[in-house]
Amino acid sequence: MTKRLQAFGIEIDALDRTDAVAEVLEKLQSDKRSCEYVVTPNVDHIVKLGQSADFLQAYQSASLILADGWPVVAASRLLGTRLPERVTGSDLVPNLFAHVSSTWHRNLTVFLLGAAPGVAELAARNIEGTWRNIRVVGIYSPPFGFENDPKECASICAKIAQSGAELLVVGLGAPKQELWIEKHAAQLPVKVALCVGAAIDFLAGAKRRSPKWMQRAGLEWLHRMGSEPRRLVKRYAYGAVVFPLLVIKELVADRHRRA
Repeated sequence: MTKRLQAFGIEIDALDRTDAVAEVLEKLQSDKRSCEYVVTPNVDHIVKLGQSADFLQAYQSASLILADGWPVVAASRLLGTRLPERVTGSDLVPNLFAHVSSTWHRNLTVFLLGAAPGVAELAARNIEGTWRNIRVVGIYSPPFGFENDPKECASICAKIAQSGAELLVVGLGAPKQELWIEKHAAQLPVKVALCVGAAIDFLAGAKRRSPKWMQRAGLEWLHRMGSEPRRLVKRYAYGAVVFPLLVIKELVADRHRRA
């Protein structure tokens, strides 16, 4: 049974990238046609979990929770169950595609939901040009505010269902993507949905990830903040203040439970 870190109101799976890919593959190869979804918490997510009951519920309903952030991994060393490494959505998707491409003897059908108009089309071309048996059977960039339009949401669910996709890659940003998937999972006949933020943008080349040395050093956040300062500086500054307080709160609560 997979070890889990119980903290921040959720249970984070203690998996490395290889084991995370194996878990997703197992779900994709099952006979079920019900949607199980995967989320990847970073510091911003952890902070938001304490501020939104709906976001917390979406996380608690996820089938797999993988740590996407060095501060979360580092905190696990203090909180009782050590997480082996970061498993970012931006790594999980290409690692999964690479494994399927090298081991499967059939196509994996994929739907890309999210990113700006035109970006998913480019991502689809890159995916099919890189991995031999990954077939993108549908793409859609929802309009602004779509999540508040029941007709638009029903239309999106219908598009995904009609595509026949087994895997749904969702790049709508948090908490929108997690809230939307939790609300509509029962209407989605895919086997797995991956809530992976900017992964579609990275696959398209519309955004650049940090150099490998920065990723290994836990500095990818610095690269992203430098790339999008107006959007991310305030978020990262707030998280840098609040997240340590949340870790301390978890440590105190754990000490009281043991007393």
